[in-house]
Amino acid sequence: MRLAWPFKSRNGNGRNGNHRNGHESNGEELNAAAGDACPDFLCVGAQKAGTSWLYRQLEPHPDFWMPPVKELHYLDNLNRTKRHRPPRSKDGRDACFLESIKDLSMRTHIDLDTYGRLFCHKGPLLSGDISPAYSTLSDEIIERVVDHFPNLKVVFLARDPVERAWSQLSMGVRLGMISPFDASDPEEVVCNLLNPGVLVRSHPSKIVARWQRYVRPENFRVYFFDDLKENPAELRRSILSFLGGDPEKPSGGLKPNDNNDAGREKLRLTAKVRDRMAQFFEQELKACAAELGGRAKSWPTRYGFSLLLFFWDLLDDIDLLFWCDWIT
Repeated sequence: MRLAWPFKSRNGNGRNGNHRNGHESNGEELNAAAGDACPDFLCVGAQKAGTSWLYRQLEPHPDFWMPPVKELHYLDNLNRTKRHRPPRSKDGRDACFLESIKDLSMRTHIDLDTYGRLFCHKGPLLSGDISPAYSTLSDEIIERVVDHFPNLKVVFLARDPVERAWSQLSMGVRLGMISPFDASDPEEVVCNLLNPGVLVRSHPSKIVARWQRYVRPENFRVYFFDDLKENPAELRRSILSFLGGDPEKPSGGLKPNDNNDAGREKLRLTAKVRDRMAQFFEQELKACAAELGGRAKSWPTRYGFSLLLFFWDLLDDIDLLFWCDWIT
């Protein structure tokens, strides 16, 4: 699934960019301007990998002003995605934000200047858009967004593709977005994995590669759901530090291990179905281990896959490329 929307022509005003009035300006100068109307960061997924936890950690943190809805869905669906929870509405800034994005969603094109001005309510604080569906954006949209906001920081929360897809299927059935199916039948499960809405979100190695083509390395970070399960305090500290917040400040009364989604009921995953899903995602599991590194290195071995043959095939491909180049 490749999503593309028409864009309004840029005029260069209000950008989180490197130029202002035709002169060079560094990121620190731009970010130091109180009320700079732009998002400081995007969290682009993955769905079912801890993005709700991250929003809840940032929302009450004193260094952040977060939008009154977790997922804006502006860059993928012009804010026209059905919402399952009412938006926050505790002060005038929230009301103004909601009215502004409602007006913005009436347009037929993506207007990045006006989208940036949604974040004027942050004042001198940090703010961003946490929309996991941005993992599905096309290269065209990613390039335009990063070109418009070149100092934008981007966070991706990665999760084992088998676990992530099963959690998405469970949520889809629970919310009525996926028709109930026999979760004990491996082939029925595979049919649902082939659903474009599931499949496009299930290849983190490709998602990360797509964003890394356009975001500067120092502005892009991959974090792992494994750490949310095992060491949420350290994960929180690392993400807050990257975004520019102070991890020593508490997020209100919320503890790092508070995760509302953890206790939600999921479809029962049998060993037979788990093995079939692992076979389905075998190449992606190995690609994640090789390309994402970190906690992803252990994903293939959870299902009995060896990385040795994967790297051997990779070396064969490299040898073939050198041979073709030599022949040329």
